[in-house]
Amino acid sequence: MKIEICVDTLASVAVCAAAGADRIELCAGLVEGGTTPSLGFLRAARRIFSGKIMAMVRPRAGDFHYDDAEFAQMLDEADLFRREGADGVVFGILDAEGRIDETRSRKFVENAAGLDVTFHRAFDVTPSLTESLETLVALGVPRVLTSGGQPDVYQGMDAIAALHQQAAGRITILPGGGVKPERVTELVRATGVTEVHLSARVSVPSPMRFRRPDIPMGASAVPGEYERKTASADLIRATREALTAAST
Repeated sequence: MKIEICVDTLASVAVCAAAGADRIELCAGLVEGGTTPSLGFLRAARRIFSGKIMAMVRPRAGDFHYDDAEFAQMLDEADLFRREGADGVVFGILDAEGRIDETRSRKFVENAAGLDVTFHRAFDVTPSLTESLETLVALGVPRVLTSGGQPDVYQGMDAIAALHQQAAGRITILPGGGVKPERVTELVRATGVTEVHLSARVSVPSPMRFRRPDIPMGASAVPGEYERKTASADLIRATREALTAAST
């Protein structure tokens, strides 16, 4: 039985090292489902964690349909993570119809040769989990992270069990999404899986004594999975015009 912990802080990595986690998944922005972590984070994690390190390759939050520039970035990031000592990478690419993008996924897997690979929970928002699983098997992906196409693994236990049976040893089913330590036994017994993925996080107070909680440093609300924010050329031009006007 293997335990994978998703982490987005070095403190969490240290806890995983001390607690004996088998594998960690390095991410940035877990509140957004996890995005690509920095190389500095990977280097620091590698110094203190001797187990297997998987690095998320997700260039932004939101959906999993990427343009050419974003896909090129993903390939570059996988290369960099290999050079910096990651043991594997985690990715997910869908087409506009929500199916696994076979062409780009194949290229990503080929580009990641020598690394372990997990297809993440983009799998859960595809139209057919059974078809998607066969696609991943054909692509040679070793592992898929899934909540059984449900908001959490406990609602998706029947589907996870069916996927594990369908996989028949050809691909590892890694349940993740709302995994609770106190219910892991229930999950394993109900599904037959041999690995679990969770964040295992608790809230800890900040050591800051002077505080300004009225001034947020990020968005006041997290956008939905099918909503994204991008720079506006019109707004940039308007800003430039305003600055020019202010200086004359």
